[in-house]
Amino acid sequence: MSSSPRSNTGVDVVTTAASPSDVLIVGSGAAGLTAALTLAERFRVTVLAKGALNEGSTAWAQGGIAAVLEPGDTFDNHVEDTMVAGAGLNDREVVEFVVGAAPAAIARLQQLGVPFAMDGNALHLTREGGHSHRRIVHVADATGWAVQEALQKAAEAHPNITLVPDQVAIDLATSRHEERYSGAGNVWGVYAVDRRTGTVNLYTARATILATGGAGRTYLFSTAPRGATGDGIAMAWRAGCRVSNMEMMQFHPTCLYNLEVKNFLITEAVRGEGGRLINPVTGKRFMTYYDAERMELAPRDVVARAIDAEIKRYGLDYVHLDISHMPPDFVRGHFPNIYDKLIGLGIDMTRAPIPVVPAQHYTCGGIVIDRDGRTDLPGLYAAGECTESGLHGANRLASNSLLECFVFGEACADHIAAHWDSLPPVPVIRPWDESRVTDSDEEVVIKQNWTEIRRFMWNYVGIVRTTKRLERAQHRITMLTEEVADYYGHFRVTPDLIELRNLLQTAELIVRSALRRHESRGLHYTRDWPEMLPEAVDTVLVP
Repeated sequence: MSSSPRSNTGVDVVTTAASPSDVLIVGSGAAGLTAALTLAERFRVTVLAKGALNEGSTAWAQGGIAAVLEPGDTFDNHVEDTMVAGAGLNDREVVEFVVGAAPAAIARLQQLGVPFAMDGNALHLTREGGHSHRRIVHVADATGWAVQEALQKAAEAHPNITLVPDQVAIDLATSRHEERYSGAGNVWGVYAVDRRTGTVNLYTARATILATGGAGRTYLFSTAPRGATGDGIAMAWRAGCRVSNMEMMQFHPTCLYNLEVKNFLITEAVRGEGGRLINPVTGKRFMTYYDAERMELAPRDVVARAIDAEIKRYGLDYVHLDISHMPPDFVRGHFPNIYDKLIGLGIDMTRAPIPVVPAQHYTCGGIVIDRDGRTDLPGLYAAGECTESGLHGANRLASNSLLECFVFGEACADHIAAHWDSLPPVPVIRPWDESRVTDSDEEVVIKQNWTEIRRFMWNYVGIVRTTKRLERAQHRITMLTEEVADYYGHFRVTPDLIELRNLLQTAELIVRSALRRHESRGLHYTRDWPEMLPEAVDTVLVP
């Protein structure tokens, strides 16, 4: 990019937010709202949402939140389960930090009114794949929605928090965008296009937190919401942040197979409560052949590869997930939302199996951060799925994701508050320049490129990889990058163009990272390097 921020929307340019804030948060999910509520006791906070405030990944989370609360369970057990799932690529100190903070995070959510399921006077705990104990607190099978609702209600009621929906962030405002150009690398906020007006707004603050979620929509099949296009990762990379372990894309083993209803997740807890994976041709429970000890409770990468292998071996469209052997009242009581959804599609999960396929589910890599949520750039923090904190390693343990959001959202806020006096005031930032662009009359180009990226990423950079497939994907990315850069340079930005640009950048980072890892570890499985190396080393890309 040039040193001058290039605009692309039309209409007027706004040089500051309607009300200046001390801290800017990009993202209105669990990480962003946790940080906002923690900061708002002392500071004015603006939270930007890409669409509606509740459209992010948090609201979609069915499973729950992992915490050591069961008698006989220990922090060491939770740490070890996380390290095993992460294939040793995790940072143990970070894992211990997050696991240790989990019970307090649950307590704060209870204080906010999250109606967790109870078992008498204690929290009801379920078990999911990779966990050695029951330690998943939940709100039936809609935990994320309940958490989002509670956090959002508290944020809406707080006088120091301004929530702004429909703001699609384009790029970070950095020292390069100061009226007096600087190469210092400070981050001063973001430029964002307002979906409703087409106006490009400049939001500034002394500290900025990226809580933008993952990059699931890089893939054709994904359980992620429509807006999960890797925006924060791509913006941070362009501004000068390192990213790490982008090849570690988690594929959820069980997404509903339905040609009309796409991206509906069948939570891990269905297997945790006794669901069995069955080959519809043989009628056999096939996990016996892939992980006889842990069966359906093996980590997600193991289960996803097993399903992928069965589908390819037998030419299937899907496999069956069957919990119909459990009492009907038990199934309906534990999974009311899934039960209702499936009944509407003509599937009674108390009587018949559920057709499922793997789908991209979680981005385990991302922006490199430390334990305080700091990135490589002064004034820029990040939390949640857009980051690589060291918690997940090569594979995320089930229900550790919301937990990471709470712990690192608070960590970012605490560090900002503790070091507020050392954060310099915001200098004058230049407005978005759109003097050299025009409106596009070729929106079809965006749709075509979007579809192409998602399809070749699914086919070439999916659950099982080869060097040749990765190189094919890289070749397509190189060609598309030139096309998209030319398009971006000539036309006003639209939300779709912003997402396409970020989607392509994220795809490039994933493929480049995958080509660098000459082993199979966790979520990265390649036929050309099937063995796991003795030492676990992060794949770190430097801009």
